[in-house]
Amino acid sequence: MLNQLQLIPGALADIMASVADTQTLTIGDRYGLMAALLDDSLQEDERRAIDRILHAVRRGNVRLHR
Repeated sequence: MLNQLQLIPGALADIMASVADTQTLTIGDRYGLMAALLDDSLQEDERRAIDRILHAVRRGNVRLHR
């Protein structure tokens, strides 16, 4: 049986707001981003927002919470 990930509507905006506020990406946020990236209906502006978050992680501006 194939399990599908689905992002809750509005969750991406909540993740982005949380990351902007705390400068931390939680494991739940990471799963949310993964679900969003696997969603075929992801809009281009949402994909760019995810790219900005990941870029901030690579630069060290956002830390990963374990």
